[in-house]
Amino acid sequence: MPPAQPHRPSAPPRPKIIPSLRRLMPFLRPVLPRFIGGVITALVAAVVALLIPVALRWLVDGPLTSGDQALIWIGGVAILLLGLTEAVFVFLRRLFVTLPSTAVEATMRQTLYAKLQRLPIAFHDRWQSGQLLSRAVGDLGMMRRFFAFGAVIFITNLLTLIIGLGILLVWSPLLGALFILTSIPIVVIAFRFEQSYHQVARRAQDQQGDLATAVEQSVHGIRVLKAFGRGQTALAGFEQQAEALRSTELTKARSEAMLWMWLTIIPFVSYAVCLVVGIWQVAEGQLSVGELVGFLSTAVVLNWPIESLGFLFAFAIDAANASVRLFEVLDAEEDIVDPAEPTTIVAPKGRLVLEDVHFRYQDAPEDERDLVDGATLAIEPGETMALVGVTGSGKTTLTALPGRLYDVTAGRVTLDGVDVRDLTLEELRTHVAMAFEDATLFSASVRDNVLMGAREKSDAVLDRALEVAQATFVRDLPEGLETTIGEEGMSLSGGQRQRLALARAVAADPAVLVLDDPLSALDVETEALVEDALRHVLASTTALIVAHRPSTVQLADRVALMRDGRIDDVGTHSELLARNEHYVHVIASLEEAQRDRQDLEQVATGAFQAIDASVMDARTGGEEER
Repeated sequence: MPPAQPHRPSAPPRPKIIPSLRRLMPFLRPVLPRFIGGVITALVAAVVALLIPVALRWLVDGPLTSGDQALIWIGGVAILLLGLTEAVFVFLRRLFVTLPSTAVEATMRQTLYAKLQRLPIAFHDRWQSGQLLSRAVGDLGMMRRFFAFGAVIFITNLLTLIIGLGILLVWSPLLGALFILTSIPIVVIAFRFEQSYHQVARRAQDQQGDLATAVEQSVHGIRVLKAFGRGQTALAGFEQQAEALRSTELTKARSEAMLWMWLTIIPFVSYAVCLVVGIWQVAEGQLSVGELVGFLSTAVVLNWPIESLGFLFAFAIDAANASVRLFEVLDAEEDIVDPAEPTTIVAPKGRLVLEDVHFRYQDAPEDERDLVDGATLAIEPGETMALVGVTGSGKTTLTALPGRLYDVTAGRVTLDGVDVRDLTLEELRTHVAMAFEDATLFSASVRDNVLMGAREKSDAVLDRALEVAQATFVRDLPEGLETTIGEEGMSLSGGQRQRLALARAVAADPAVLVLDDPLSALDVETEALVEDALRHVLASTTALIVAHRPSTVQLADRVALMRDGRIDDVGTHSELLARNEHYVHVIASLEEAQRDRQDLEQVATGAFQAIDASVMDARTGGEEER
């Protein structure tokens, strides 16, 4: 069984922005020329913007001073053309980077999804689904927006600052030096902001994942919440998490607002200082009016690059955190992988053997015994083996080992004498099929759900699987076999979902069929029909069936009794009854549970019959009155 409660990983130490973003280079490399083109066009737009103050300086010192109207018109048209040119290059910048950034996002999302498919079940046991969802949607969207806008603007504005400050120093070394000196506090403030902002930004991203998990669990468990009247309790828990996220986002907003405040105040202080000193220089004849106008105009152009440092810095930190969160998944170890030199079984017979098999979770306490603690069992080709035991004996965990949902931690599992770890996962899972007690269906048609693992996706295979599983009810659905099943098949009853899951396993036509109590939700009559049909399938298929009912045990050729993670005894049902007291106890408990279940079904049937009779009496009485 998986650990009781998945967890999300704790936040790592504060990442460095550049190294964190550099890890994304393999995704960016195919679109790097377009990205560079976007930076170049953005830089050209910035340079054109800086040429406008140069034109203003010429206009003030030249035509405006001399009164040459022709040149004034030429200067005005030149400034207009410069503005239009800047707008064109801004448009080209967006054209260059928007499409590649969406391609990068799509590639990262596909890579993440493929990784999630390859990661072992143990990984998914540990991770909250909402945390994975927030990475696949929110974090990847964050990185796309950063590379499409933030990174380009950051590089462009940085280069614009360098070029603009150079122009200021050339026009007036004194004013340029004053502008730079009065802007130095921005660097100090930005450095302090980066140190404090990382923690709160990472916390917000993790809380978003927690909130997504809460929503997902509530949606999947909506029937339980409504049945037990716990909707308000779930809402209260959600509100608490939402309020925690809101508080974190407000802390982020306050940090950004403080940075923005200083990034707004400091440049205007610089302008004021430069204006006062500049007027004095003009009065002393050290600077022309045109040079002062050009200087201040250039300083105004630099206002946006300076102010943008605030949100771009925050943007870069958010993107770096998103990158770290992405690679927390991409760097996760894939410990269930194909062998370097795989073996192939050409014509599988289906002999399944467990040799002194052990299994324990990696994070299990050392003083705790293995969940599967030295189990040895041999199932011959075509034989049906029932696996019984009390709750917690390790039955479900054992059934996950032949198909390598988990890998043994000691011992080995062999199929026709070949260690299952020597087969590729694709081949192994064509030879071994499973049906689980908790039947999971997908938002797809009935046909697609049943034939998901089938090698031959024909109507004949589909019809046979549905017949064996007594799932022909699907033909009465609105669109028959093409009816789309709702998310996780929740539009169907539990018994209907189990029958479709069993049909899916039968359609795979495997050499070994592993069934983890797949009939638990069926009524007694349907269960008998399914078991009768299964006998024909199991006659030619090796089967390991976890049995929670005496009727399921009767399907088996032999029975394996599991106790404390080990196979305690193996034999026919009669042999074990005669020689094993613990087996007698287990079967007695199964029979008692079966009787209780049948009694409940009889009570329910009687109640429904009584209701039907009352309805009929009421209708008859009404007709007699009329």
